[in-house]
Amino acid sequence: MTGAASGDDIGPDVTRTILDFSQLDGWEGDDHQAALDVFLSTCGDMAAPDWRALCRAAADQGSARTFFELFFRPVLIEDGAPGLFTGYFEPELDGSLTPDDVHRFPVYAMPEEAAEGPFLTRREIVEEGLLAERGLEIAWVGDPVELFFLQIQGSGRIRLAEGGAIRVGYAGANGHPYRSIGQELVRMGVYEPHQVSAQVIRNWVRRNPEEGFELLMHNPSFVFFREVSHVPADKGPLGAMNRSVTPLRTVAVDPAYVPLGAPVWIEKEGEGPMRRLMIAQDTGSAINGAQRADVFFGTGDAAGRAAGRLRDGGRMIVLMPIQRAYAMLDEVSG
Repeated sequence: MTGAASGDDIGPDVTRTILDFSQLDGWEGDDHQAALDVFLSTCGDMAAPDWRALCRAAADQGSARTFFELFFRPVLIEDGAPGLFTGYFEPELDGSLTPDDVHRFPVYAMPEEAAEGPFLTRREIVEEGLLAERGLEIAWVGDPVELFFLQIQGSGRIRLAEGGAIRVGYAGANGHPYRSIGQELVRMGVYEPHQVSAQVIRNWVRRNPEEGFELLMHNPSFVFFREVSHVPADKGPLGAMNRSVTPLRTVAVDPAYVPLGAPVWIEKEGEGPMRRLMIAQDTGSAINGAQRADVFFGTGDAAGRAAGRLRDGGRMIVLMPIQRAYAMLDEVSG
């Protein structure tokens, strides 16, 4: 997952409300030190002087909760859309560095011309093979459905038939809009919205090969990768800030509303309610809106199952440096 942080380019219908920490449900019961450790892993990369000053102060704090309460104010940013939390993870696929009868589906590096604007569509790349034999293949995998979901997640590990594994991370996309194949299955009348999950989609595509292929082609967006095997195996994949993300402490957000690196308080409802301070260290093409967030669950099948089950409402509150928080209110009133 990737994107550029701004937090300033939002429309006129957005509202911002400064809250008190006492208004954050469950705030006092969280592990604030765990959140502070994750904040410290990326705050040094934030460019704004106020964020960098807070990063230096964070390194010397004796109480993580006191640090957040002393230097930040909770800001509820809303754009009229209801809150929606989903989950993502780092998948593991079987693959090979060379193609064979089993491993026939390439994981592509990003062509230079793809950065210049809208590029080839998914259908042109997959069905017509317009990138073949250009030396862009990082590896080959055996399951086109898992490759599709690798692109949705934006990073993953490939277990090699030759032995060992490589790690791949997001390098860019083809510039075409992301279209949800889960929503398309609902539109087709195959499932009701509450029935759709990543595993349900996988199973349907495999049971219906021809229709399944067309369903995957419904999403013209195509993600390119880069090898990031230098990331230690015990660390999470690289997020949009080019640092490892942390299970259940990293959240992907829309950087038009939430600065990358900012702490965010999550109040997720539904099954297994979540009250947790997380850090906005990642983004994604499907994560759009002030109250849209994607929670990172970790690596492998168990993390994938947990992430795939998450689709709940709630609210997200951004912790902003005090002066920045009040300046945002002045922008609205002005």
